[in-house]
Amino acid sequence: MKFVRFLMKNAALANAPKHIDHFSKFSPSPLSMKQFLDFGSTNACEKTSYVFLRQELPVRLSNILKEINLLPDRLICTPSVQMLQSWYIQSLLDILNFLDKSPDDHSALRDFTEALVKIRNRHNDVVPTMAQGVIEYKEAFGQDPVTSQNVQYFLDRFYMSRISIRMLINQHSLIFDGTTNPAHPNTIGSIEPSCEVAKVVRDAYESAKMLCDQYYLGSPKLEIEEINSNCQKEPISMVYVPSHLYHMLFELFKNAMRATVETHESSPSLPPIKVMLALGDEDLSLKMSDRGGGVPLRKIEKLFSYMYSTAPTPQVDHSERAPLAGFGYGLPISRLYAQYFQGDLQLYSMEGYGTDAVIYLKALSTDSIEKLPVYNKSAWRHYKVSQEADDWCVPSKEPLNLSVHRDSK
Repeated sequence: MKFVRFLMKNAALANAPKHIDHFSKFSPSPLSMKQFLDFGSTNACEKTSYVFLRQELPVRLSNILKEINLLPDRLICTPSVQMLQSWYIQSLLDILNFLDKSPDDHSALRDFTEALVKIRNRHNDVVPTMAQGVIEYKEAFGQDPVTSQNVQYFLDRFYMSRISIRMLINQHSLIFDGTTNPAHPNTIGSIEPSCEVAKVVRDAYESAKMLCDQYYLGSPKLEIEEINSNCQKEPISMVYVPSHLYHMLFELFKNAMRATVETHESSPSLPPIKVMLALGDEDLSLKMSDRGGGVPLRKIEKLFSYMYSTAPTPQVDHSERAPLAGFGYGLPISRLYAQYFQGDLQLYSMEGYGTDAVIYLKALSTDSIEKLPVYNKSAWRHYKVSQEADDWCVPSKEPLNLSVHRDSK
């Protein structure tokens, strides 16, 4: 029996490229927050979700698998990226097993939910594993501008694809596993229909404060101001995924606290971190302001680069949970969480004073639509860009010593 399963598994793996080619011809179908919410609350039908996901998940997996193959060969051949590819191919094959199973078969529905949970667990360490692959490549072959540009483009799309796949899996498994979360009884899957933004801000602050207190034996206080233009006396709430918002805020609080404490280590008191929430007709904006000394303008974009990190490089042990701290991926992935539902995350810094981090989110659930990568000719061309001469003068790193020229005259 084991031998038969071995033969069947190898036959499935041999057909994987054909399946990837087939499903990558289709574009992913982005869903709005309102569609997620309406489906989970009023029209929750496990059969409909099953039929949609067994088609949509292979499309999303195949689209990003095609882009993995466009990476430099030396990066694809690193042990970490090889392992990651095998996870994605296995997950694709797991879902394809259900293509010919009827949605009226209750055992198929149960097995499908179990398969989704297994896929989610398999992909838990995708982010640090891919990060380790990039490190392996950099250590072995160094880096050049073209490769850095391609890797940046790919990882933004790869991690956004991962966020979207986990969103679909979480919605199905949380809604149809037959249980409710007693801590969040009103959630629809992972979505909170009336997410109180200030509460998530305070939760993220308290978690970051605990880490800051442990490391620095002190932390800045928090000041929150809310401006609700729609209803001034009401706290700001919205339809959103609290865990996504928490992820962004926790990362920003960690950075703001560290900068504030280290900048004012000789001061008797620490300036507070100020958070302003503003709700308009289209946008919900969150501005976090610190007095942590700021960052030079030339470094701002580097903070969002996957190929740039000032932290010591951690090592991943695949037998244990891989560490994320130290890869320098906190800000770029936080920005992806903001962009996932058509928002953004931007930094505005004044070197010598402090930094404002602004999260922009869509105020309306109908405008909060998934931002998904599509594999097509436009994407393919991004990986084929060659390094061209700059059409702007590049300033010298060292200022010109004009006195030498004067003396020579």
